[in-house]
Amino acid sequence: MRDIITLSCTECKRRNYTTTKNKRRTPDRLNFKKYCAFCRTHTLHRETK
Repeated sequence: MRDIITLSCTECKRRNYTTTKNKRRTPDRLNFKKYCAFCRTHTLHRETK
């Protein structure tokens, strides 16, 4: 039931992280504030396709 998703930085648009989520419980897109090594700051990372 859990699917693998990728998280991309909203500033530089690079895909930095992968995680899993339950699509039945959370149908909308996930948002996390994580560290981006390319921007060298903590930025908002959104779920991508």
